[in-house]
Amino acid sequence: MTGLVVHSARKVDADGLVDDFWFVADGGVIIATGSGTGWHAAAHGSGREIVDAGGHWLTPGFIDLHCHGGGGHPFDDGPEQMLEGLATHRAHGTTRSLVSHVANPLAALRESLSIVADLAETDPLVLGSHLEGPFLAPARRGAHDEAFLREPGPEMVEELIGAARGSLRLATIAPELPNALESIGVLIEADVVVGIGHTEADFEQATRAFEVGARVLTHAFNAMNGIHHRAPGPVVAAFENPEVTLELILDGLHVHPMVAKLAFTAAPGRVALVTDAMAAAGASDGDYRLGSLNVTVRDGLAVLSGTSTIAGSTLTQDVALRNAVTLVGLDPQRAVEALTLTPARVLGEDHRLGRLHAGYAADAVLLDHEWTVQHVFADGVALR
Repeated sequence: MTGLVVHSARKVDADGLVDDFWFVADGGVIIATGSGTGWHAAAHGSGREIVDAGGHWLTPGFIDLHCHGGGGHPFDDGPEQMLEGLATHRAHGTTRSLVSHVANPLAALRESLSIVADLAETDPLVLGSHLEGPFLAPARRGAHDEAFLREPGPEMVEELIGAARGSLRLATIAPELPNALESIGVLIEADVVVGIGHTEADFEQATRAFEVGARVLTHAFNAMNGIHHRAPGPVVAAFENPEVTLELILDGLHVHPMVAKLAFTAAPGRVALVTDAMAAAGASDGDYRLGSLNVTVRDGLAVLSGTSTIAGSTLTQDVALRNAVTLVGLDPQRAVEALTLTPARVLGEDHRLGRLHAGYAADAVLLDHEWTVQHVFADGVALR
């Protein structure tokens, strides 16, 4: 690894905006930053790759906590498909990802968790697994096969944790299910972040789940009770707890931009943009599979075949960023934070990911003035 110098950028991250910004990286880590011409000394005779940003936007690498596939490749069809799908998202700026698993038979989930554990050992850009199923409410199952939904139990949860060999980072659970709160405790004890979602929980049940340690609301507003003036539901419970982060799918289809704006206003710094992408992300319309279910994609909208039930998204994180700025009207600093430092904080990785700052991983995305990705770097190496 020869190192990297990126200069003449318009940097934006959670710390703010800096024009004529530069950074120097060695060994996959940013070792110096500044503005102006200070990069010249680091570039001269160093053998480092030198990238002129030309005044374009430079952000930290995007992090996706919730993704099921991309580029025509579902994540539940083995390691080759996972890697192909991840490559699609990396080309769109997502430098670090969790691999998400829909509800499947327990043996299949254990195998998928083990595969991701193997990948995470060899590829530092794979942050681990997000177990979205099987502990979900049947009435709010969305695109999860009802036949594979289970009521949680500590022993079952421990088996899945064991299969992941330390790489299970996030698990979604419906907190109203029998044994759910006890199972949340088991997950937390194993250093797994718990999200609540695909749930019939009311405000009080969601509040209780957050009190016992759940810290994420999985794809807020979707597959849960909405905000009613006499029944505030889990979204308001998440707003009220300053330790809870709300996932948001900002494709313009899952959540109206003005509702998304409400979330950013009510929970500043606590909204993490996610894709919840299935295999069609970065690919064409057509027929796909999500777990055991058939999915039809038309005009970028993925639904369970023959129904109107949304089945994940076809979103990539660069589009989510563009939508945050252009549809929601967010300040770029806040929009970028939701793709970078906020998800890093969820995983306890905010000491090394999510900022363009010395000591942080050299993950960066260069975008033109229309927020279209031009170059992607991860660990100081060009991915695009």
